[in-house]
Amino acid sequence: MMEEITGEKDSWEVLGGLIAHGHLSDIQFFMEGIPSKERARAISRLNEEEHIRLLEILGPTIAADILDDLPDAQAADLLEEVKPAAAAAIIEELDSDDRADILGDMDEEATELILEKMAPEEAEEAREMMEFADDSAGGIMIKEYLAYPAHVTLLDIQNDLRENAEKYKNYLVQYIYIIDENESFIGLIRLRDMVLNSGQRKAADIAIKDPICVATDTPIEELQSFFDEFPYLGVPVIDAENKLTGVVIRADVEEAAEEKAQDSFLKSAGIVGGEELRSMPLTKRAFRRLGWLSPNLVLNLISASIIAIYQDTLEAAIALAVFLPIISDMSGCSGNQAVAVSIRELSMGFIEPKEIKRVLFKEVFVGLINGFILGLLLSTVAAIYGGNLYLGLIVGLALFLNTVIAVCLGGLLPLVLKRLKKDPALASGPILTTVTDMCGFFIVLSLASQILSKLA
Repeated sequence: MMEEITGEKDSWEVLGGLIAHGHLSDIQFFMEGIPSKERARAISRLNEEEHIRLLEILGPTIAADILDDLPDAQAADLLEEVKPAAAAAIIEELDSDDRADILGDMDEEATELILEKMAPEEAEEAREMMEFADDSAGGIMIKEYLAYPAHVTLLDIQNDLRENAEKYKNYLVQYIYIIDENESFIGLIRLRDMVLNSGQRKAADIAIKDPICVATDTPIEELQSFFDEFPYLGVPVIDAENKLTGVVIRADVEEAAEEKAQDSFLKSAGIVGGEELRSMPLTKRAFRRLGWLSPNLVLNLISASIIAIYQDTLEAAIALAVFLPIISDMSGCSGNQAVAVSIRELSMGFIEPKEIKRVLFKEVFVGLINGFILGLLLSTVAAIYGGNLYLGLIVGLALFLNTVIAVCLGGLLPLVLKRLKKDPALASGPILTTVTDMCGFFIVLSLASQILSKLA
């Protein structure tokens, strides 16, 4: 049967054929035999009916393993296609952090329907984790850890581990976390210490007191620095009342940092409505892009109106048209360099959003130096090209001024957006490029109009 279905077909065609026949063992064998990226590609090419059928055939446990290999946005779309009860059963098989991530990517209505079908305790846990920012310790932490009261003995802990071995198989068990009667975090026990000590000893007696912890609102940049400094596999997370709320794993921080970088890249390119995959519905993808393209169209119309206002100037000195795109592009590049530095310093904690004067002071001088050198070079080229010193003067001065404006805007926009609780990555790409275009066109054409007779 398997040979008949596979043949020379693509992976998604093979998977579709296996789904049609409905043999779980064949589907499992095929899915396990291809790389995770190819598995994600095959699933993305299936239609809605095949998605629903696949999840039904696999069952909650295997389906959860498959979804774990997919991007959160794709997993969320898949679960939205099945009935809430079936989706809830799959969600409950995922790790706590993955549950929150996938539920957070769903429509609010779909999320609530699924949460209503989940076990009350797990639904409450998911709601709690969804309250935290994705790029904070609270949003990255897992709930699968072992915590015991301070008064229990080591033998009590060992017995519990044996009796619940199946339940704890996916838990982080390098450390045993100890809490007091108020559930406040007081210390941890290394597994080796538990094994090498008498079972009659109390947990509190051998616990390492006051270990390093992080708060739920610790940003991902600080978590990266923490794991760069310390060789730990994980770090406990506490809330404002010193209660243990979860554990952040090194590997999860690395994954979250990569996802954040990808998200920033998408936003800088104008994909601001959330992660986009071509497996998503057409209208959803189109409107996510239009949400950014529409206001950008308005900005471009303003740029075009500047050219229209100075149309007579441009017609009289047509050589200016050759240098307009150069001035705009070079200024945009300078501005994006300033954006990159500001975003980097914000992420590292080297600057605060309120330090506008400091950033402006630093960028002005860089803009003056680079603007002068670039302006001088372009001025020389323009003068030679047009055989007119005044043309070179206008073009060079325009690039000089626009470079200063661009680096100042590029340095300040991430700070302003951060203060407004927006992603600083929005400062690069379309916003900065369009604004520098507007300024460049205006400077060149307004200067040229003042000495038009000398440019003819």
